Amino acid sequence: MASAVAIVSSYPWLNSSPSPSKYSKYQSFLPPPCRVVCRGRESELPPPVTPDFKFALHDALDSSGVDTTHAREARQNFMSQIKGLSRIEREVSISINRRVDLAKTAIYISAEDFALMSQSSLPLPVDPYIERLFDLTMEFCRSGKVLRASPEALLDSLYKFLYVEKDFQRSNVISRLEPHPLYLHAVLTYQSGSAYMLALIYSEILKVLRFWSLLDFDCEIFFPHDRYGLPRGYHKQKSAESDHPHILTVQTLLEEILKNVKEAFWPFQHDQTKSLFLRAVHAVLCTDRSNVVEESGFQLESAKSTHRKLDRGTLTNLHLGDLRLALSGTHVYDGVIFACERLILLEFDPKELRDYSVLLYHCGLYEQSLHYLKLYQDRKGSSLRKQASSELSSLEDDAGEKLMMRLNLISMEEGWSKPSHSGTFLRNNSEPY
Repeated sequence: MASAVAIVSSYPWLNSSPSPSKYSKYQSFLPPPCRVVCRGRESELPPPVTPDFKFALHDALDSSGVDTTHAREARQNFMSQIKGLSRIEREVSISINRRVDLAKTAIYISAEDFALMSQSSLPLPVDPYIERLFDLTMEFCRSGKVLRASPEALLDSLYKFLYVEKDFQRSNVISRLEPHPLYLHAVLTYQSGSAYMLALIYSEILKVLRFWSLLDFDCEIFFPHDRYGLPRGYHKQKSAESDHPHILTVQTLLEEILKNVKEAFWPFQHDQTKSLFLRAVHAVLCTDRSNVVEESGFQLESAKSTHRKLDRGTLTNLHLGDLRLALSGTHVYDGVIFACERLILLEFDPKELRDYSVLLYHCGLYEQSLHYLKLYQDRKGSSLRKQASSELSSLEDDAGEKLMMRLNLISMEEGWSKPSHSGTFLRNNSEPY
């Protein structure tokens, strides 16, 4: 108890109620240290130039009468956080990152998806969740376990505080039926989240401790690559665990958060042995006949039933993947399209353009689909990130060529004159070919 009183008297702001504005103010004064995790010569390149992408979903929803005001605001806030990130800054460890407010960036991801999937007329409040992170740090400090503690003792206390006392748990579930582990606001509410979300929360606590001069040693976060480990801090100079694969960078964290959302809400879940892109193109082309009895029988009959329900305006079986529902603003498929758009904005992997293209195809937005598929091919040809040839990449390249051919045929047949929102495999006459 005496130690708790001592620390509060030493740091008087711990005795007052925090506010989101205070937390933001502390962050704005933080110096920009720059520990970089070396990933090779690529980090020496100049900052990428972000093109003015003309994304489809917000405009399509507006044309359908859906209010996208809150979603657009959240997207702009997300972009304001990531803009200007150089390649070097992207490789900075999250344990000392100052360039991007990772907590706010994650909440803006939540806010955009919440704006449409929840059908709420109010935006998701950002400040209360940022304040909750601040409160976690204050509660840990008030325990008195940080005062004059050795680095190892402090980190051990923080581990027990977060995972034992506060009972934050890791969840490996990536599913649209249980999406809360993938969104920071829900993780803070339910105290259960993905390893990436737990690492983000851990890094935010370290950030405040460092600002208050309670963390005066070189601390790194060990990120587990198994299914059971928990993110934890370690004294970098005294540990053998400071290998690069266990250090989480800003780029990797944001990318994996969005990839988890993308995977959870991907509308084509029927064959987990294939990549997301191959599943979506298979739905377009129906070229894989290896499971004729199972898929062509049961699944396609279910698909026909789904289409009849769609025509009547009845909510349908989710796994069959009709993305016309996304254009109504009433369906979780908005989440996967938003995730793809944000991954494109991060400009890390050209394949995100390709995956976005096939989703637009299933929305019936053929002209936009062709645009992004061509953009992917251009980026792929000029990319410095040369991918080793593999059976999967060959299959994906072949599927991409077939999708391109189909889009060109639709262009010649329709001349893009008839905007369609029914371009899925669920009905025989939804496309000219």
